[in-house]
Amino acid sequence: MRPFLTALAVLFLSFLPFHLATSPSPGGITVVKLSPEAFKPESPGSLTDGTIRFHLSSDPKTLNPALAMETSSTAVLADLFEGLTRLNVKTLRPEPALAERWEVLDGGKRWRFYLRKGVYWHDGKPFTADDVVFTYRQVYLNDEIPTSVGDVLKVKGKKIEVRKVDRYAVEFVLPEPFAPFLSALSAEILPKHKLEPFVKSGTFTTAWTVNAPPSEIVGTGPYKLVKYEKGQRVLYERNPLYYRRDEQGRPLPYVKRKVGLIVPDPETALLRFIRGELDYLGVRAQDLLFLAAQKEKNFVVYDLGATPSTTFLVFNQNPESSVPKYKIKWFRNRLFRVALSHAVDREGIVRLVYNGLAEPLYTPVTPANRPYYDESYYPKFPYDLKKARELLRRAGFTDRDGDGWLEDPEGNEVSFTLLTNAGNRERELIGAIIKEDFKKLGIKVHFQPVDFNSLVTRLTSPPYAWEAVIIGLTGSVDPHFGRNVWHSSGSLHMWYPRQKKPSTEWERKVDELFDRAASELNYEKRVKLYKEAFRIITEQQPMLFIAAPRSMIAVNSRLKNAFPTVWGWYEPLRLFVRD
Repeated sequence: MRPFLTALAVLFLSFLPFHLATSPSPGGITVVKLSPEAFKPESPGSLTDGTIRFHLSSDPKTLNPALAMETSSTAVLADLFEGLTRLNVKTLRPEPALAERWEVLDGGKRWRFYLRKGVYWHDGKPFTADDVVFTYRQVYLNDEIPTSVGDVLKVKGKKIEVRKVDRYAVEFVLPEPFAPFLSALSAEILPKHKLEPFVKSGTFTTAWTVNAPPSEIVGTGPYKLVKYEKGQRVLYERNPLYYRRDEQGRPLPYVKRKVGLIVPDPETALLRFIRGELDYLGVRAQDLLFLAAQKEKNFVVYDLGATPSTTFLVFNQNPESSVPKYKIKWFRNRLFRVALSHAVDREGIVRLVYNGLAEPLYTPVTPANRPYYDESYYPKFPYDLKKARELLRRAGFTDRDGDGWLEDPEGNEVSFTLLTNAGNRERELIGAIIKEDFKKLGIKVHFQPVDFNSLVTRLTSPPYAWEAVIIGLTGSVDPHFGRNVWHSSGSLHMWYPRQKKPSTEWERKVDELFDRAASELNYEKRVKLYKEAFRIITEQQPMLFIAAPRSMIAVNSRLKNAFPTVWGWYEPLRLFVRD
């Protein structure tokens, strides 16, 4: 739903490989490729009392799903809440979740959803239409509450309406047809009886902080929160009231407990996986050699293909930030950004950082984002320091005092602080490489890794105290769910968020294309609109996209029914452990 998560899936049937295969990788370890057609889930025989142990890279920033805008929070909350729909990662289509069916009326301008009966919140209160109306009307569509969901639930800038039909039916009224609407409704439904008091008192943004008692975090999802120990772990137990069953009528999920171990350092996480303390772990290219060296290979490595995630360097163009105005002027200069894009050695980064298991990236979309990814359509910015110097000279940046560092036309030395999240080895290496290449141009970079959550706070909250950052987004299946990144009004429009009106002509054009695409029901026309928007973004380089690594995950052999994809686990509630 968020740009960090996945959503609409109709467009990607051609993405998944339709075979089961193995292939060698660096170090001789066998890497397995999966197909949805190959998934034949085992039966555990009965509910298992086992525990699934998974990795969390940092502490959550909030336990409120409406306010969660970063993976550190969404990863913790994923099993606690559900939406009206969910993504089926096998078909890549939305399917019923808290809504069991729906009707499309008035040519797509009115949708009626019939809710599941017999669904309960973790505290035993029944789930009803009142919860749905509260969630959308009082939270997601509330201008006083900034949410990424609210950013995407607009059609050409106009809000949708929601009303209660009866206890188990709700109706949404749209200003016009909205192509990704079904997938937009994967947003988490919130409990009215728990959160409405916060909305009425104007304190919703402080509701369900990380210090809230776990019993207060009430969802309808398959697991409930039992305990959160800062810097250590998050404990979950199976929700005994959960409504889903398998074909034999057994309750889902199969496994009774889950533990999320908070391990910020990737090398430490890898060691804990090898010791059997984690049941699965996303692995990097450099990890394969270490995995291959293990004598006892009680794990399988899956190659999930090109990740939809993007890694990029972004400059702060926000004139309302605390960054000095003369630096904002540099960052808003297209020639400056394009020059520095030519100084990013993407090919070298692919070799040195990703051991060749990645592709250079110049655009907002990766090879996973078919049909939007088109190498011949988007411009490229090959590594060329000579061209970078010429573009900087044309923009007025020269070494006026002969000290080896560039100055702008007003005599200010061209230097800035470049941040990234501490503990992310790839980004730290990328930052070190970029610092040296920018130094060759006469640009002084102060590279500083910082804590991930404090970094997110700087990026998303006033006074937006950052100059440049290397960070990433995990991507979404449908471009509309990146609207809060690409639309100028979006809360994650990183270089200048929440603009009241577009600050540049090119941003106005991108806004217009995204708004048109949201209501365009013709598939080919919709793809064309998004590609045009991504081309403009690529030409402008507000983000210097760097590389698209391959997505790989190592899974302990004790974990059964494991079927990972780049868009999430297929049938995760059927996972169980067998030692």
